[in-house]
Amino acid sequence: MTIDSHQHFWTFDPIRDSWITDDMSVIQRNFYPEDLQPTLQHNNIDACVAVQADQSLAETKFLLDLANKNDFIKAVVGWIDLQADDIDEELTIWKAEKKLAGFRHVLQAEPDTEYMLRPKFLRGISKLKNHGFTYDILVFPKHLAATQTFVSTFPDQPFVLDHIAKPYIKAGLIDEWKHDITALAKFENLYCKVSGIITEADWESWTYEQIKPYLEVVFDAFGADRTMFGSDWPVCLVAGDYTQVKGIIDTYIKDFSATEKTKFLGENAARFYGISE
Repeated sequence: MTIDSHQHFWTFDPIRDSWITDDMSVIQRNFYPEDLQPTLQHNNIDACVAVQADQSLAETKFLLDLANKNDFIKAVVGWIDLQADDIDEELTIWKAEKKLAGFRHVLQAEPDTEYMLRPKFLRGISKLKNHGFTYDILVFPKHLAATQTFVSTFPDQPFVLDHIAKPYIKAGLIDEWKHDITALAKFENLYCKVSGIITEADWESWTYEQIKPYLEVVFDAFGADRTMFGSDWPVCLVAGDYTQVKGIIDTYIKDFSATEKTKFLGENAARFYGISE
């Protein structure tokens, strides 16, 4: 089973979704499963993981409703208030949702670069493993030092780094990010999504050759056992279509062994998120 480990659905709301600015007008509309499924089929992708874009319980319920109505959506990464006093009780309730695999907070949007290290946030994270939930880490390169401390605090918690931590591809900056990614990869409970890449490059003029060095860093650091493919659809549409995103990946992994390709294109995501056929 091939799996897109990272995509989104939403009913567009210009106020709630103010992060979708006018220069991203191509995605200032609704995106639903019926929009994605033909694209997945065209690109030989069997299933996907729907990831939260809004920080509300309503978003988690919205994605679960879509997943329960569409079998190709195999898992949901939702949102929950990890700092709530009753987080343990809340997680117990949400555990009943079989397609709810884990949670995410939009850490990249927090002014405090060490938000993830706040005691109440750490307390919430400490509860996830006992309930069988994963955690997606969404950060910018400036957060990677704090991310190392964060991941090291929970050696048994399954983590995945979204969008290879959004390196500054457009500016051609790589050295500091490479150092931090390499250090992070030493934590074996951390996976990495090879996703959201073209949106960090120049939307109008990116090339495969500009992106390739960043892919080399990630695969050298995490290998084929702890990486997973993600499209970041529909956000990727600001810089290119799904087939272009998949094309970058196919070009890079063309010389991988069949086993390595199987792991990266589905097996790792299935293992991480607890997806079965």
